[in-house]
Amino acid sequence: MTPTEILTVAGLGAGLAAFITILVGKRTIGSALLAAMLSAGFAAFTAVQIWQDGVVMFWINHSTNLTGVQVWWDLVITVMIGLFLIAPRARAAGMNVPLWGLFVATTASIGLLAMCARLFWLEQAKETSDEASVPQTADA
Repeated sequence: MTPTEILTVAGLGAGLAAFITILVGKRTIGSALLAAMLSAGFAAFTAVQIWQDGVVMFWINHSTNLTGVQVWWDLVITVMIGLFLIAPRARAAGMNVPLWGLFVATTASIGLLAMCARLFWLEQAKETSDEASVPQTADA
């Protein structure tokens, strides 16, 4: 297998693991640390790709044939669905949704994962502070 084939299979494996974890898990707030690590890791991988192939390769990859166009549309649609689904929670958490939306629109998954990380951190912080403010009753 070539290195790119190995990366493709690894991505499929990671996606399958995430899929199972999401379906089986009972969490109501995601992991800020995991989302931040995925965002940073994918940003680093993207930087390597840009260094190796250049920014123009994104255009070539998505405009050469119908498969590339389909993958591009799939990426755009998926990222916008993700943004649509987390925007109300982000607003409720006090995030600057237009600014985050611009970041997501220009970086796709990198920005969406970073936005999720921030949202999860804010939600977890609120949940922790809400639990701390609940009066404790003493057993008599």
